[in-house]
Amino acid sequence: MATAVRECLAKARRSALHLEMRDSYMRDDPEFVRWQDGHRYDPADRASWWRSWLDVVAETTGRGVAMRRLRVVSEPLSDYVRYEYDGTFTNVAAGEDVRWLPRSRTRGLLLPALDGWVMDEEVVILHHFSGEGQWTGPRMEVHHDPELARQYASAYESAWERAVPHAEYRPA
Repeated sequence: MATAVRECLAKARRSALHLEMRDSYMRDDPEFVRWQDGHRYDPADRASWWRSWLDVVAETTGRGVAMRRLRVVSEPLSDYVRYEYDGTFTNVAAGEDVRWLPRSRTRGLLLPALDGWVMDEEVVILHHFSGEGQWTGPRMEVHHDPELARQYASAYESAWERAVPHAEYRPA
């Protein structure tokens, strides 16, 4: 995970909202390639799937920061999102609350064009990806703008209310 996100999470006091809306990201990611080849994490073997990002999540949520990830997804799921679904138990184990929102349930919602984060309704981190899901310049923009953060948080909350908790979501 990029340094900007880790730095903002270290400073977060109340909330960290993460919005993901793409059907694929970084399809050349070695973990995704392993998943395509049949590798699956064993929930009973924590040492085999715990990674440094999960340390960040555990530390952040351990300070009392509500860390939530919302994935807006097309159904049926793309291979990449299926990979994310299969590994989401790791995020949950670290303390993150994850929900899934099928696009078919988004009618009437106004969602931002870019994925990103909102920290404490003060900071917005916008992510830039190509149509193929690869990072593009400038990769991330960090905005210390409470008004922009309120706009993103409002859109996020509207979508969150319709989303299905990870433990209940069954992909179509």
